[in-house]
Amino acid sequence: MTEITGAQSLIKSLEAAGVEDIFGIPGGAILPAYDPLMDSTRIRHILVRHEQGAGHAAQGYAAATGRVGVCMATSGPGATNLVTPLADAHMDSVPLVAITGQVGASMIGTDAFQEADIRGITMPITKHNFLVTNPDDIPRTVAEAFHIASTGRPGPVLVDVAKSALQAKTSFVWPTELQLPGYRPVTKPHSKQIREAARLILESRRPVLYVGGGTIRSGASAELAELAAFTGMPVVTTLMARGAFPDSHPQHLGMPGMHGTVAAVAGLQKSDLIISLGARFDDRVTGNLDSFAPGAKVIHADIDPAEIGKNRFTDVPIVGDVKEVLVDLLALLRTLAADGHTGDYEAWVEFLAGVKQKYPVGYDTPADGSLAPQYVLERLSKIAGPDAIYCAGVGQHQMWAAHFVRYEKPNTWLNSGGLGTMGYAVPAAMGAKVGRPEATVWAVDGDGCFQMTNQELATCAINDIPIKVAVINNESLGMVRQWQTLFYNERYSNTDLHSKRIPDFVKLAEAYGCVGLACDSPDAVDATIEKAMAIDDQPVVVDFRVHRDAMVWPMVAAGTSNDDIKYARDLAPEFDEDDL
Repeated sequence: MTEITGAQSLIKSLEAAGVEDIFGIPGGAILPAYDPLMDSTRIRHILVRHEQGAGHAAQGYAAATGRVGVCMATSGPGATNLVTPLADAHMDSVPLVAITGQVGASMIGTDAFQEADIRGITMPITKHNFLVTNPDDIPRTVAEAFHIASTGRPGPVLVDVAKSALQAKTSFVWPTELQLPGYRPVTKPHSKQIREAARLILESRRPVLYVGGGTIRSGASAELAELAAFTGMPVVTTLMARGAFPDSHPQHLGMPGMHGTVAAVAGLQKSDLIISLGARFDDRVTGNLDSFAPGAKVIHADIDPAEIGKNRFTDVPIVGDVKEVLVDLLALLRTLAADGHTGDYEAWVEFLAGVKQKYPVGYDTPADGSLAPQYVLERLSKIAGPDAIYCAGVGQHQMWAAHFVRYEKPNTWLNSGGLGTMGYAVPAAMGAKVGRPEATVWAVDGDGCFQMTNQELATCAINDIPIKVAVINNESLGMVRQWQTLFYNERYSNTDLHSKRIPDFVKLAEAYGCVGLACDSPDAVDATIEKAMAIDDQPVVVDFRVHRDAMVWPMVAAGTSNDDIKYARDLAPEFDEDDL
């Protein structure tokens, strides 16, 4: 058997795992791997400008394609710069494999140059991680990493490889089977739990399908649509599940939670049964747990048993893949319907339809004629359409993008939900465009988020990755400013970014080899978006200079009850809290 280096074995292993794209930056400890990587005909390496960008790009790639995203960094600061995207991927169940170099095995623990215990650092924020010091272990470890990342509840896996292992001689043997004692994700739900779930569904009068990001990761949108159509039950989709169920569907109440629609919040609060599908009863959805959906029983289906009952008592726990749960549940409900057993939800559906009509998601047009950020997102949605991929940063623009872009298909909305990472959008859009080059990919970013990772525009320009960026520029850390407006007597401490003066985003875009556009008038929005859409050979950045006092409504203040939802009163002067 031919001897090769551990570095060659690593690249051959990545090829065997089906890797086509890697986002990374070389450095001393990982450098041996970059030499054989140069000879690979199967793997495209994209040199990013910061390791955080590599991690978020791998996330965007994974979220857009459903495949495992891959990033690579060197030891020490290279590896620690991956901590944020690893934590982000862990919170949002994104399949990702991070390859990091480590100092030589004999130097581990000596505080050698650029040494960091990245395995210890990332243990709480990865699904699993490995330290490889024996080159013979490289193929098996890589195979296990990809299997763990992509099966069960998806998540990030770190493979830390000592430089000595990369330099040593070994032989390449790709494993034909994996031995992972203790790791056996349950995908098939227990039939008894399915029967119990069906019984509660038929007994209930006010059920709601509470759809979480696990439905997207499971690829279960078609099955969800079938169940909703068959039962007529109303549907709410969390921030991570936008696109799992079409916005245009009359049964869809929108997004629940802190900035959810009144109809979605009312649906959960007044329900007598919540059917949770790949959701985790996050605090941003529930508000004060003690007052959340007080009259509801809970069916909780999730592939991760640790999530079931973690935050809310569960009457019927179902461990399993959401797609398989929906298939089995729908089959049983159809059998029961054939025997004359169906649910009666007509009055409930009619009530929620009334709430949805009474309290649409709307916004105020600025009295001074300046640009409303919500209008920008409405027009972007209309012009780019439901086949485009939208990647949002975190803050006000994220919530506006969640509400005012119309999502009809899964995997078209990418954002940092659980961790709430500013700077996610641009590199995630880059990764999404690499994975889905045929799709139009828009990064919807705030002027604060954009300034955290916009250096990846250089990566996009050099590597022919023509993403489009809509900067919703309100000169502020907008969501923080909104809280200062509402809860801190308008004392705007350190939230003014001066972003309409410094930097000039159009010149910045041009300096990075991109097309830069600016828009500050409602009359110019359509033409500006259409101009950006017509450019397919370069990245485009559009500086939308919007009204700085625009607010995100509805809103439930942190730690309060969903019953205390605040709605923009001038949009509905007849707001009636009894509707909740």
